[in-house]
Amino acid sequence: MKVNGVSTRSIWPSADGQAVEIIDQTLLPHRYRVARLDSADGVADAIRRMQVRGAPLIGVTAAYGLALALRQRADEQHLQSMVAMLAATRPTAVNLQWALTRMQQILTPLPPSLRATAAWLEAARIADEDVDQCRAIGRQGLDLLRPLVTPAHPLRIMTHCNAGWLATVDHGTALAPIYAACAAGLAVHVWVSETRPRNQGLLTAWELREQGIAHTLIADNAAGWLLARGDCDALIVGADRIAANGDVANKVGTYLKALAARSAGVPFYVAAPRSTIDFSCADGAAIPIEARSGDELRHVHGVDADGTYSTLSQLPASAAVANPAFDVTPAALVSALISERGVCAASRSGLRALYPEQDDD
Repeated sequence: MKVNGVSTRSIWPSADGQAVEIIDQTLLPHRYRVARLDSADGVADAIRRMQVRGAPLIGVTAAYGLALALRQRADEQHLQSMVAMLAATRPTAVNLQWALTRMQQILTPLPPSLRATAAWLEAARIADEDVDQCRAIGRQGLDLLRPLVTPAHPLRIMTHCNAGWLATVDHGTALAPIYAACAAGLAVHVWVSETRPRNQGLLTAWELREQGIAHTLIADNAAGWLLARGDCDALIVGADRIAANGDVANKVGTYLKALAARSAGVPFYVAAPRSTIDFSCADGAAIPIEARSGDELRHVHGVDADGTYSTLSQLPASAAVANPAFDVTPAALVSALISERGVCAASRSGLRALYPEQDDD
């Protein structure tokens, strides 16, 4: 996708080949800044602090983090230690563990002297594959959106959280069909849910503005009313983990939108690549849900009239809060899953039809 008219990925190797560079997403939408990560510790911190976020991008970033770690030491003990450290940064998004497992499978059989170079090349392959898969998700999703087009109004799509190119290496998951629809000449308008408390919807709005796509930001609590009024043709979200039975873990608030969509008769689609599907997880009840700091609720971040970043307290420090980062939407509420291989029912048999090589054991 583009930033200021320039084609950009969300992560890329530095010019000197000694680090990776990322878009610091904690500063968006107010400021666009590139950050340099030159160590595994720096990568882990960037993932924890959500300078990078989105399940596919977390996986790619962790792969690069492991590659950076092995430039210092590449013995077996250090390899396992760095994998464990990176895996502990975010528990819900399965792409993180998927990428690290893939790296281990490539690296473990190699002598330590060859591991650093092999790790860097494999991380780059994972990044490129993510781009190809997200582009394919866009094509698959476009086939679902075309029948919804009418001459009466633009195609009206609602999203939740940010599952655009900022959450992947490029193209995105939930936003990929929207980008594909616009590229195909379809008129599209996007309802962007703000997604508190981290306000990832502001990232979606920033993305769409950069691409010139019509959109409107809404409060999370407005979504049900818009769906009930018939102002939305489809709802598309991404996922942080899809269980073997089709249950979907995504940013907290997704379940409420799925319930509202079902009541309003609006299709609710989930777009995600293979790396988000956890065939070892039987159902949504087995998905770990990350509990984040209560300060994300107690504090509000923004810029003042002078453009200075500020943090304001909206609750006393002693206020008791709960801050689950994700929820689980039962498969029965999902109209279809969109992957790089096609569209399927949110069910064990539907996933098996797309990925027959997988084993639930």
